[in-house]
Amino acid sequence: MDTVKLAEFLAARTGAQSVLVENTRKLSGGAIQENWAADLVISGGSHDGTVAVVVRCDAPSGVSDSHSRAQEFALLKAAFDAGVTVPEPLWLGDKSVFGRDFFVMRRVNGAAAGHRLVKDMSLGGDRALLTQRLGEEIAKIQRVQPSAELAFLERPDVHPALHFIARSRAYLDNYHTPYPALEWGLRWLEKHVPDRASWTQDQLVLAHRDFRTGNYMVDAQGLTAVLDWEFAAWSHPLEDLGWLCARCWRFGQQGDAKAAGGIGSREDLLAGYNRIAGRSVSPAELYYWEVFGELRWAMIAIGQGERHISGREPSLELALTSHIVPELELHILRMTGIDFSKEDGGHA
Repeated sequence: MDTVKLAEFLAARTGAQSVLVENTRKLSGGAIQENWAADLVISGGSHDGTVAVVVRCDAPSGVSDSHSRAQEFALLKAAFDAGVTVPEPLWLGDKSVFGRDFFVMRRVNGAAAGHRLVKDMSLGGDRALLTQRLGEEIAKIQRVQPSAELAFLERPDVHPALHFIARSRAYLDNYHTPYPALEWGLRWLEKHVPDRASWTQDQLVLAHRDFRTGNYMVDAQGLTAVLDWEFAAWSHPLEDLGWLCARCWRFGQQGDAKAAGGIGSREDLLAGYNRIAGRSVSPAELYYWEVFGELRWAMIAIGQGERHISGREPSLELALTSHIVPELELHILRMTGIDFSKEDGGHA
């Protein structure tokens, strides 16, 4: 990141006499995007003083399904305006500044690493209250309404689950390796769409689509920010709830007491969600969307692995991601009625 050019850009945007970009450091994570922490010392203009920020820019590689930085900035602004706990979006830049699209947001303190959060009880405050707060945030995201700024988001004209099933089947039909367990799971999803007959496009809401432990930050008191909006889309109201509760995002935590992201219970998650959304979603209604989450992560993992296998992007991280697919297949088979305790491997 070219701090001199960034300073010139920020001076022009803020009307400052001068801007110093200090204490820059690359933050951990960010396989799809890069995040750089920095302190801005701004003299004059609209933001006079010292501002702690994060510069979020394109990584050398990306995922075709992820939004651009300009689109993610628009989503972040819409969420911020709707009262979602997100870092305040400040300034949007482009490749003309230092060769990569980027935006600048206010820096928020806290920790996000999933494996740490589920075990370190000094983080997040009261876990039942934190879990309720996560449900509240999902409900607040759903307050965001369609707008000209969000016109880039696709609005599926069929049920979101059927939209995902059709795209996944088309991908698998043309893929070089068969995945019969995933085909089974897709058929199960197709047969069990819970509200298929009554679904209308008017029921679409904004979904984060990667709302999970690891993509929000907490400090010792509780939630400080919801992060990583590059996969947001119009979808079903229960998709984010099911994704957070999917077993693949519990970081090894077992049992219903920590079904919500390895942090808390489904009941607490839904208590927070229902309170803000004005709904009465039950834990039983989440089951379908937990299976959906397992299928969706499996499809993403195959795509990530293919980036490595094809030679387009040799990466140990991408290669390792693809190795989780067999475990996901096992989860899916068990969740959709295969009883492995029987000698013949028959249905439960």
